[in-house]
Amino acid sequence: MKLFGKNIEPACGYCEHGNLDPRGDRVFCPRNGVVSPYYSCRKFEYAPLKRKPKALRLLPQYKAEDFEL
Repeated sequence: MKLFGKNIEPACGYCEHGNLDPRGDRVFCPRNGVVSPYYSCRKFEYAPLKRKPKALRLLPQYKAEDFEL
């Protein structure tokens, strides 16, 4: 089983061949040159370590009054 599920949408942002630039808006691909992170080609190879996890949502702060009946 793959880390992010079985149905992974191909994208150069997390391809084995591509290198994301520091700003994150372009990918330097040795096969296709400079492309969008959402572009994909036939040579796509999934690299799970290149995926960025989603940011954690902050939980609301509760007071003791919120739990009174």
